Amino acid sequence: MSELDWQGKKVTVAGLGVSGIPAARALHGLGAVVTVVNDGDDERSRAQAAELEAEGITVRLGDGATLPPGTELIVTAPGWKPDKPLFRAAAEAGVEIWGDVELAWRLRGPGAAPWLAVTGTNGKTTTVRMLASILRAAGLRTAAVGNIGVSLLDAVLGEEEYDVLAVELSSYQLHWAPSLRAHSAAVLNLAPDHLDWHGSMEAYAADKGRIYEGNQVACVYNTADKVTEDLVREADVEEGCRAIGFTLGTPGPSELGVVEGILVDRAFVENRQKNAQELAEVSDVQPPAPHNIANALAAAALARAFGVEPKAVRDGLRAFRPDPHRIELVEEIEGVVYVDDSKATNTHAAEASLAAYDPIVWIAGGLAKGATFDELVSRSAKRLRGVVLIGRDRALIREALARHAPEVPVVDLDRTDTGAMSAAVREAASLARPGDTVLLAPACASMDMFANYNKRGEAFADAVRALASTGRA
Repeated sequence: MSELDWQGKKVTVAGLGVSGIPAARALHGLGAVVTVVNDGDDERSRAQAAELEAEGITVRLGDGATLPPGTELIVTAPGWKPDKPLFRAAAEAGVEIWGDVELAWRLRGPGAAPWLAVTGTNGKTTTVRMLASILRAAGLRTAAVGNIGVSLLDAVLGEEEYDVLAVELSSYQLHWAPSLRAHSAAVLNLAPDHLDWHGSMEAYAADKGRIYEGNQVACVYNTADKVTEDLVREADVEEGCRAIGFTLGTPGPSELGVVEGILVDRAFVENRQKNAQELAEVSDVQPPAPHNIANALAAAALARAFGVEPKAVRDGLRAFRPDPHRIELVEEIEGVVYVDDSKATNTHAAEASLAAYDPIVWIAGGLAKGATFDELVSRSAKRLRGVVLIGRDRALIREALARHAPEVPVVDLDRTDTGAMSAAVREAASLARPGDTVLLAPACASMDMFANYNKRGEAFADAVRALASTGRA
């Protein structure tokens, strides 16, 4: 759509918040007649509504179910489920529904920066930030956008010019982005998550797979996760677009992988049947945990698809540091290492974290979100020195431990007060021996005890530092 198309167009924005408010302002600025609908009617929502109404935008609080009269388009926040009454009403009225990503894609101007897009159950943010670091090392004007960093709408409509964007996309966002066409894209992995939103694993995978549609140069997939390769096979891409795998083992042709501690490229080289290009050393990736090496390979594949030279891959990976609470070293106390991976909020992420250390005293538990833990525990049992359980659904993990790791000592903390994490760290310290890792990788969401996973990680780090200052429990 051109800017003129928006004049007088009646657009309903579903949801206040980090995506809804920028969308409403952007559309209003383009001349659309905007109505924001929001389920909630709390103090924060009323304050946000007052700001928008002062700018000439209509806001309807406490009723996100009714389609405003005359609506010609809905732009929805990504978290709104497809079965919302508002969307059923829109379907009956023949009204199209876009997400904020779709809106940003449609509002790109002529010569807009291409998108290198990343999705997956785990590792998206780290991979996108690694990719942005590599692109900057290559001298390219870029930003990490989407669920992190700069908002997509700001990147598209702002005055700053970019050569390329590193874009993180969730399954929610992809569901509502039918016309998105990336330069190249990666699906890092797939494991059951957000099934209450999507309805089934098949629907979740299909929404993730939308990221490959219309790719121009490369569809990057995980050779260890067959579903990601299947999604590439099913995608309708541009002529000449290639399937590029990444592996923690020795790469075959058209793959990136690892050979004797070196990240190598056998995809974007001449005579890839015989040749490989060194990109970086495993030690250039911090921390060098297996799943983080996989993230680095995916980021490198997307950068190489965009024509980035090997030196920039190495320099970008060396410059990158992960966000807090992602396999973050907190302290070493009397030979025991304490690692914060509070971001491991599901079983797939926790399994990757547990695979990086041995032996481990594991701190786990929280809100399970319908997850089961038998597979996680059975695969990780041999690494466990002991386990400390916290949170509302800890019994599910305790029962899986009883079935698959009955010999592992378990401390079950039946408390959710502010001192619970300190108690968990003290219990973990009493189980640990020099050479062990005390690992917070909860495999669960945090909201039963903490505002978010960041607060949970901060509580863990504070408790570890308090332990370091007073000596081992």
